[in-house]
Amino acid sequence: MAISTKGFGPFDIRGIYPTDVNEELAYRVGRVLPRMFGVKHVAVGRDIRLSSPSMQKALVEGLTESGCDVLDIGQCGTEMIYFTVCHWKLDGGVMVTASHNPKEYNGMKFVLKEARPISEDNGLRELAEAVQEDFVRAEPAGNVSFRDVMQEYVQHILSYVDVSKLKPYKVVANTGNGAAGPIINELEKHLPFDIVKVCNEPDGNFPNGVPNPLRQENREATAKVVRDTGADLGVAWDGDFDRCFLFDEKGEFIEGSYMVGFLAAAFLKKEKGGTVVYDPRNTWNTIDIAEKYGGKAVLCRSGHAFIKDKMRAMDAVYGGELSSHHYFRDFSYCDSGMIPWLMMMELMSEMHGETLSGLMRERKEKHPASGEINSKVKDPDAAMERVEKLYGAQGKVSKIDGISVEFDDWRFNLRKSSTEPEIRLNVESRGNRGLMEEKTKELLDIIRA
Repeated sequence: MAISTKGFGPFDIRGIYPTDVNEELAYRVGRVLPRMFGVKHVAVGRDIRLSSPSMQKALVEGLTESGCDVLDIGQCGTEMIYFTVCHWKLDGGVMVTASHNPKEYNGMKFVLKEARPISEDNGLRELAEAVQEDFVRAEPAGNVSFRDVMQEYVQHILSYVDVSKLKPYKVVANTGNGAAGPIINELEKHLPFDIVKVCNEPDGNFPNGVPNPLRQENREATAKVVRDTGADLGVAWDGDFDRCFLFDEKGEFIEGSYMVGFLAAAFLKKEKGGTVVYDPRNTWNTIDIAEKYGGKAVLCRSGHAFIKDKMRAMDAVYGGELSSHHYFRDFSYCDSGMIPWLMMMELMSEMHGETLSGLMRERKEKHPASGEINSKVKDPDAAMERVEKLYGAQGKVSKIDGISVEFDDWRFNLRKSSTEPEIRLNVESRGNRGLMEEKTKELLDIIRA
């Protein structure tokens, strides 16, 4: 097979199979990882994509030929690799996945000891160069062992809540035919919930569409079941379930920035004066909640490598992104798609019958937000420049991630996607929904001109 480095991005490898990403690339990655990063014992897992088993097999072949021992945990979610590396104190881990991308994609995510990510800042660029070297196939020198980590992983996830205090809610769980189905089946045994399962069987053909609930068009599949069954809450996951997305009892989607606020509050109630980390897309709600509970809110550039580094530096108890990546200090500063929804269920259980829409009402009124709006434009850089020229002189500008411009009563963030040819807008205001909607339309007209 031909070798392409087109799939190497800032945080992982991700591309179309088999042109951008294939077994030969996976094998070569396995051959060079031990030499480049000094890893001698790594965990390897895969998502449910049709090409993932053969990709994983080639990766393991390359690793063992380089003298590396492999702990194969089979089909799993990305966070299970993080958990395995830390729980068994391994040198690193590789997850074969393309996350929420369409089914023709595949890729790999990498971590080192303590589940510290490999990104373009600490070796991913050099890895792209190294895989292009000439290799002579060798006899395997490393060993492969297999482990079912389900029980240890599930018990750790459950440790974030007091199961005895959870109310018997009805929950719609839409795993999107991704890797989360088996986890829900196991969690169900330990929880008092009536779980209505949707698309629960893992299927790399994605017969019900690619599991990416961040996309507006994918949300109704969960929302409708919530309404039809009278559920108290709906949860949907992406393919490798490192993100979850919530719906209230009316089927309304809960924007990620509000989730960041809820989880920040949950941790700051327990850890007085603690630190939480947030990204620049929507900020005022999180800052307000941190101040309310006597905590410290720290701004950080979007992206899991940046958030994790900032959390470690600040000893932050929690970090969250609008994209619904939620990070936890006790989960080795890694993101999980299973911990957040359980914590929300605990929060609802403590609120003596308060619905999720009821909990949301105050936050929506205080800090109305547009949600992330994607626009495909021919020249993203020109669009960014156009917006900055029009608004930059009038407000306070920050370029920590894209461009953020803040005024007294509203603000916005505009940034380019790192994985797709899109530009992404978020607008929020202080208690003025009409102003937020007016400025959102105004900005979209300029961006899409």
